[in-house]
Parts: sequence; structure tokens; C-alpha cells
Amino acid sequence: MKHVGEFRLPTVFFRVNIDSNIGKLSFRKGAGRMSYLQVSKSLTLPGDLTIKNRFFKSAMSETMALENGRPTNLIANLYHRWALGGWGVIVTGNVMVDHQAMAEPGNVVVEDRRNLDILSRWAEAATINHTQLWMQLNHPGRQSPRIFSEQPVAPSPIKITGVNGRYFNEPRELRTYEVKQLVTKYIKTAAIAQIAGFTGVQLHGAFGYLINQFLSKTTNQRTDQYGGSLENRMRFLVEIYQGIRESCGSRFAISLKLSLTDINVSGFTEDEMTAVIQKMAGLGINLIEIAGDDYETSQLGFSGYAHMIRQLVNVPIVLSGGFRNISTMEEALGRDDADMIGICTAASIISDLPDQVLNERYQPVSVNLTTGSRHLDEKYQSLMVTSYCEQQARRIAEGKRPQRYTSGWRAIAACVKMHGPEGLVPRRPV
Repeated sequence: MKHVGEFRLPTVFFRVNIDSNIGKLSFRKGAGRMSYLQVSKSLTLPGDLTIKNRFFKSAMSETMALENGRPTNLIANLYHRWALGGWGVIVTGNVMVDHQAMAEPGNVVVEDRRNLDILSRWAEAATINHTQLWMQLNHPGRQSPRIFSEQPVAPSPIKITGVNGRYFNEPRELRTYEVKQLVTKYIKTAAIAQIAGFTGVQLHGAFGYLINQFLSKTTNQRTDQYGGSLENRMRFLVEIYQGIRESCGSRFAISLKLSLTDINVSGFTEDEMTAVIQKMAGLGINLIEIAGDDYETSQLGFSGYAHMIRQLVNVPIVLSGGFRNISTMEEALGRDDADMIGICTAASIISDLPDQVLNERYQPVSVNLTTGSRHLDEKYQSLMVTSYCEQQARRIAEGKRPQRYTSGWRAIAACVKMHGPEGLVPRRPV
């Protein structure tokens, strides 16, 4: 193949090549005018897995499944649009590994092969354009709302307290054999994802869900091999990882999501989180995602912690939270705070954000919703933003343009329309 020239269209360029064997023109879509940016560079993960760029679409609850947990064609449509938009990695909204433990209305559930047809369509639609598609595996543990679980299960029978505690029933402590059964469920779901055509999985160890409940002394007061020392509290996570690796092989990506917001002096300390990352890196995990509050205005020392981790381990790190400006993305990569840039909310508004960045069409976006009451805004901010993103994701899936507005009431109304009154129930304690 001999390169003979190139010409430009308004937003992308194409190289023109002549194949000496067949004498025909061929066209290859270029990387865009801003290919000098660090976010445009490819990344090789442990296991020799290559990601085409540094754009990481973090998990966002699309909540488009039927009541039985079956994904719909809308999900395939949505992820197809994201794949066309240039993301290097797309992580799904959390997929439940147990139909008896739901986190929110509209969750996808994958326990067996009964929905392999739509899972395969989903994977095929979302892996075009050299895109990596990773299924996020999750179990809510004690954070399964009472509308779904009369008695949720958890490492220890410790009830959620606080202002939203009334929405969650007191959990029952998992028996040791039940913990092992849950490990098997995670492994089985990952294997089904691989069969369907997903290129990897992410283990959700953040935001107080089950894996995090095992890691924290606050929620794990067990006296068996899954409780006590940090090594024992990590055992649940480690066994899941090792089982998936054995089942799916070295060419199947496995990542872990953790969050600085889960650090607690009496439960899961910063040193313990660092030890978990080092342990998983030593086992060969392909990537760690660290979520925070907002990289650009962090109050948690987000960039400093991430920079330290980058020096301690050689596993690639994704930072997720608050990236809006190209300059900030480049700063995080240039300062060695991160290897990839995690973006969630903006992806529900700009499905082709990576392509816009690389072709000089991107304008920073943010979601600022208000009810007009400071008290109500503080109380319902998470619900409003989540509902807004779900609404816009559905519009993208339906082939419509996302809507831009600031009314928090409008977002809440959209939530009720999508999920009924159950949609207003808090999905996490805070």
C-alpha cells in the first residue's frame, strides 16, 4: 500500500492510498487535526491489550432494561452512538450479577445465557471503530433499596443510617458458602460477557457497593476468612478477579473501580486503598479507575493521591470526575496523574466528545440543575443529575438530540416518567 496524498473535509481528513495490486483507491479516517494531544495517543495495558486513545467513558446508569433485567435494543443503539463517537473504552452502567439484588430500576441483570442474543447485539454495536467495551459487574449488598429487597445481604448485618437510611432494610449477614456462591456469580457473568463479545469487565468496588463493603471495617465485621485483616477483607475481590482471569484468559481486560469518597479513617483508610491497588496490580489487573469529586476543583486531594499511585504501581490509572476542559485532561496526563481520562456526565450530552476534541469542535459542557431552593438542591442534586443523564442517554438512543436545561424539577419529572414513583427512591445512602 503506497501513500500518495491526502485531502481535507470540514472536520476530518482522509488519506488516499493506491493499492499497487488492485489499483483502487481506499480511504482511511484520520485521527483529526489535534492528534498531537496526549488524549489522542494509544495505550497498551498489561497483557498487551491496546486502547486506541485515552478517552474512557466511565460507567453511567442507563437503566434501560426491562423489569426482568433483559437489556433492550435502546441500549445497543446508545452504545453504538458512543462507539461511533471515538471513545477508546466504554464501560457499561452497572450490571447486576444476581436478580435478587437490584440497585435501581432498569438495571441489566446477567446471570445466565438467556439474554445472549441481545447481549451479543449490544457488544457488536459497541465494539465497532476499534472500541473496547467493558461490562461493569456489580452487587449492591446492603445498598439494595427496600423496594427491591425485603432483606438484603451484606458482609455483616449493619444497617444503613443517616437521612436516607429509611429507604434500606437491615441486611442479613452472608454465610461463608454464600460468599463463595457470589464469587462464582461474578465469574459466570464475566464469562457470559466474553461469550457475547464484550472485550472486558470492570469490578465495581466503589460507592459503598458489595465489594467495597467487604473492604471496609465499618461494614465488614466478619470473623471468618473474609473478615478481620485487610488481606482477609480483600479476599472476596481477589477471588473474583482470579476466577475471572482463569475463566476468561489473559486477553480479556479486567479493571477495578475505586473511589476516594469511600476512604474512611475507621473503615477503609487511604493506606488500605493503596494496598488494595498494589495487590491487584501485582496480580496482573489491566487497569484501575479512581473516581473522585472533581479533578478541577478537588477538595479530596484527587490529583495528589493519583500521582502517588502512578509512582507506586505500573498498572494504568484512569481518573474520573469533573473533567471538562481539554487543558485539564492534558494536565492530568502530562503530570503523570493518570493514563486515561474518565468522563461520564458529559458523555450523555455529547456522545462523540472524543471526536469533537480531536477535530477542534469541542466546547466544555456542565450540568447545572436547580429547583430554585438551596435546601432542595442539596437534598436532590444527585437524583437530578442522574435523572438528567438518563433522560439524555435515552434521547441519544432514540436518535434525538440531547436537551439542555437547568430546571431540576424537569429532571425529576423525567425520572418519574421513566421509572414511576420508584425512581425517586435514593439509590445510594448519600
